[in-house]
Amino acid sequence: MPPAKLSLMDGRVLIVEDDPDIQSVLAFNLERAGFETISTDRGATAIRIVREQPIDLVLLDVMLPDIPGFDVCREIRSGQVSSQVLVLMLTARGQEPDRLQGFESGADDYIVKPFSTRELVLRVRAVLRRGDKVTPLRRGEFTHGGLTIDEKAHRVFVAAEEVRLTSIEFKLLSQFATRPGVVLTRPQLLADVWNMPGELMTRTVDTHVKRLREKLGPAGRFIETVRSVGYRFDPDGGA
Repeated sequence: MPPAKLSLMDGRVLIVEDDPDIQSVLAFNLERAGFETISTDRGATAIRIVREQPIDLVLLDVMLPDIPGFDVCREIRSGQVSSQVLVLMLTARGQEPDRLQGFESGADDYIVKPFSTRELVLRVRAVLRRGDKVTPLRRGEFTHGGLTIDEKAHRVFVAAEEVRLTSIEFKLLSQFATRPGVVLTRPQLLADVWNMPGELMTRTVDTHVKRLREKLGPAGRFIETVRSVGYRFDPDGGA
């Protein structure tokens, strides 16, 4: 069973933070804002929780005593059920390589310490709102903003008009639709769509994304370019 979808004001947040003071502050402020929270200081426990319980968002520290947060995020993303859980990473390291590593591991957003609790609550709500705008391909169908994907029939429609896609284009679109809001890097897409080594230097991904956007017409706006990283499905459509 997939995690239950809760409303923004009663969303369930898993806090993964090894500093007990920070953990308490986060839990207090999120609960005061209307969220239900669960807390742990171990990455392995976090992985087990998201696979066994309905969780809307994981607030994940990078530096954990047992497993690095980046690896925890990757493990969450690899699960059939837990891959739909949103992840907001916390870290004291704000340099670009660290942020890129966070997105490459599958994080939906990234916040650098120190931060105000008000900012944190707003960021949590923003990530949840973004993830709630679309219906992922959990049962073989997807529809959003005039775009319809029928995974079983291998058909795509934009404003009720069928769009003819190649098998690679369809698979590429499905990768975006199943992970709304998540930044997908070029190496990830090469591996998942083409089964090619991620380190391979090629314009294959960019070329196919360009063609896919052209074929989708107005729905092509949902595929957003994330500069120097890759692409993501943006539910706001660049608005």
